[in-house]
Amino acid sequence: MRHYIIPVFIPHLGCPHTCVFCNQSRISGCQAADPQSLGAADVQAIAARHLATLPPGEKTVELSFFGGSFTGIPVHQQLELLGAARDLRQAGAISHIRCSTRPDFIDDEVLERCASFGMDIIELGVQSLDDLVLVQSGRGHTAEDVEQASRLIRSRGITLGHQIMPGLPGADSASDLATARASIAMKPDQVRIYPTLVVRGTPLAELYAAGRYLPLELEDAVARCAELLTLYEAAGIQVLRVGLQANQELTAGADLIAGPHHPAFRELVLSRRLHERIAGSLSDAPGSWELLLHPKDQSVLYAAGRRYYRRNQARISRVTATDQIRRGQVILRREGTLDISLCI
Repeated sequence: MRHYIIPVFIPHLGCPHTCVFCNQSRISGCQAADPQSLGAADVQAIAARHLATLPPGEKTVELSFFGGSFTGIPVHQQLELLGAARDLRQAGAISHIRCSTRPDFIDDEVLERCASFGMDIIELGVQSLDDLVLVQSGRGHTAEDVEQASRLIRSRGITLGHQIMPGLPGADSASDLATARASIAMKPDQVRIYPTLVVRGTPLAELYAAGRYLPLELEDAVARCAELLTLYEAAGIQVLRVGLQANQELTAGADLIAGPHHPAFRELVLSRRLHERIAGSLSDAPGSWELLLHPKDQSVLYAAGRRYYRRNQARISRVTATDQIRRGQVILRREGTLDISLCI
């Protein structure tokens, strides 16, 4: 069943902090003149525009309040926006209601209000679970706040999401891996992995200009995110996104100053990981092998101008794309040898 998202952006609304990486209006591509004025009519209009573009047939549609810290905005505005979302859900126009918020803006009262309007997915901006990294990033909350908020959300039966950001100031590979493991222990249902970018108009841009912060190089970010992706998948946690979604400003470079941004970042991560798995499987298996995969997975095999494919090319005699292989599976075959099956 196809899944569609109707995004309602509330940049900076409800958040009293200025995290070093944050300029939500530029990151989201939504530079609202006055987010304080966002109301029910706006939600209805945004939903109507998106719904008009969706194809007929069976599908799930999610209305998501993204950008700021939804549960921190004035209660009267929360009620108005949630009321509009509830009306859309009761009318059968949408299936789910989601919001993103800060972990220190979650308590029993907040969750009671959200649940009463049918909100069934809450994403926490975790970013890191290293308290020193959180301080250097200006987050204003602790790892303990994340743990408590996650526990409360799960106790309500609400789907829990985490967002983490490898490469923040003060972080290294070890702390980012520790963050993923600590996040997994809190049992989120979903996660987004966003490598840290230097965006114009942020404190991080000033630190970068002063030589006090260096973002991850693209290849380092790909390698680190491949490890994180594997950890979350092994725990059965759905990884919704790897890498910040491109918008016109970031893609054009108008607002992106530095950092590991790529329009197909997740594909790079999957390609690197796949070829590491191929190399490991063939390290003790001499000879040439045929590689079989689904046609729609060829972009992963050949990502980035065959950057990772070239590492194994000498061992692969032929690539066969066939819909007889399921999506996400790769078969290595050699006559007289049992097939080797890998997951992308």
